[in-house]
Amino acid sequence: MKAVYFVQHGGHEVLRYGDREEPEPGPGEVRVAIRAAALNRLDLFVRNGIPHVPLPQVPGADGAGTVDLAGPGVEGFHPGDRVLIQPGLSCGACEFCRAGEQSVCVKYRILGEHLAGTFAEKVVVPARNLFPIPDKLSFEQASAFPLVYQTAWRMIVTRAAVRPGEIVLVHGAGGGVAGAAIEISLLCGGRVWATTSGAEKMRQVAGSGAEVVLDYKKSDVGKEVRARTGKRGVDVVVDCVGEATWMTSLQAASKAGRIVTCGATSGPNPKEEIRLIFWKQLSILGSTMANDREFRALLSAVSAGRLTPRLDQVFPFSRAAEAYQRLEEGRQHGKIVLVPDPSS
Repeated sequence: MKAVYFVQHGGHEVLRYGDREEPEPGPGEVRVAIRAAALNRLDLFVRNGIPHVPLPQVPGADGAGTVDLAGPGVEGFHPGDRVLIQPGLSCGACEFCRAGEQSVCVKYRILGEHLAGTFAEKVVVPARNLFPIPDKLSFEQASAFPLVYQTAWRMIVTRAAVRPGEIVLVHGAGGGVAGAAIEISLLCGGRVWATTSGAEKMRQVAGSGAEVVLDYKKSDVGKEVRARTGKRGVDVVVDCVGEATWMTSLQAASKAGRIVTCGATSGPNPKEEIRLIFWKQLSILGSTMANDREFRALLSAVSAGRLTPRLDQVFPFSRAAEAYQRLEEGRQHGKIVLVPDPSS
């Protein structure tokens, strides 16, 4: 089979497109013929080099396609079934899994990071990680939401527990998780404020429902938020940026506000002002992926048309380096998707 892969960490130049051995499903597993696979910032981190990435590696967490072959003991799946992949894999046996909190499983893994991913013509995953694709979604749309939307769902619905009327400030609104956080916050009845840069992205973010959009390159976001709220601040801050925005988040949050984070794209070691945390009685909430209950709720919302994954551009696997570059330069609005080459 053809796949995108790398044998060493580095920049775009390490990405290869070529033949890889076709995987065989074991007990409880299903082999999926990939029709579309979305690119995530996680794929940049994996390629660049983060701990525990096996080499060589086929990246890609998100994917959608058709059932190709079911392994021993698998029922309910038939060749040709349209399925999407939940990319978070849990053991199902630890205390956290038994409590229904799969995303904090002691053996938690993610496709494309800890094991071979979806940027290939075929991938093997546990049957429990497959879900039918809603009829109205294309393969590209079905691949575009699982990782970022489940991450945002847990952040907004579960961890921050956004309530109707609350103001939610979302940093870096052009990103995948941030864009999903805007949409889910609105679904919860929140009032979204967002930051981005450049006139075109500001227009796009405003079009997605944010009532206030600030250009972080032209204004001091913390001061601007306090000025616009009469020094009160916002109820919730969604910060996936980290080092570059953390102090702004502390400043922008209201007393008894919540700051929820799932990543640190600008760096993991921000300056900290502990006095702001205890004086304002802030809640700092970490979040990663989602549990099974949350993912099913998310899928129901997408199926009902209450959430709509946005697509940016579609590239063939053989042009994966171009897709990575577009993501790394932040030129996308919506998800970048890879598909198998027509000649494959």
